[in-house]
Amino acid sequence: MIQLYTWGTPNGKKVSIMLEEIAMPYEVHAINIGQGDQMKPEYLAINPNNKIPAIIDPEGPGGKPFKLFESGAILMYLAEKSGKFWPVDLAERYTVIQWLMFQMGGVGPMFGQANYFYRLEEKVPYAIERFYKEAVRLYNVLNQQLGESEYLAGAYSIADIATYPWVWRHEGHHVNLGDFPNVKRWYEQISQRPAVKRGMEIPKR
Repeated sequence: MIQLYTWGTPNGKKVSIMLEEIAMPYEVHAINIGQGDQMKPEYLAINPNNKIPAIIDPEGPGGKPFKLFESGAILMYLAEKSGKFWPVDLAERYTVIQWLMFQMGGVGPMFGQANYFYRLEEKVPYAIERFYKEAVRLYNVLNQQLGESEYLAGAYSIADIATYPWVWRHEGHHVNLGDFPNVKRWYEQISQRPAVKRGMEIPKR
């Protein structure tokens, strides 16, 4: 059984959604980042970068326990292990990886910064404007792609699983999904998936 160390952030929800989608048994360990659980030695032994999520697969490569952190790497590992949401065709697979990297390098950091600066009690107008504008630019990229394809890389994949929880926070970075109709259609479609609904509830608090 996969051991999942997570909290209720978009990066954490990516992995719980994936585990639900592939129907792989897992056990949840809530790492309360607000209380500093991520800094405890027992967690740092799993993830030295003191972030969530992380997993331990007791039946990893070679049948040995395998520790893994970084949400994108975890999604790729689970996709390979399960053979799901991970195309066999090389071009199709790298199209998935391309959009996964787009999320990891752009959507996550920029949406996260926009959320952060909007929440600050003492506002920093320059930072708000910078990260909001970049968030809107990224939404436009998503909207264009989703106008040409049902999902980010053609078929539903780990690229969609990675991106969805960040778009779920659209209100936090002051984006109206109605301004991006293709993203809105995609978001509502994924929201109806039973595995996504279950994964979004993890960890239960």
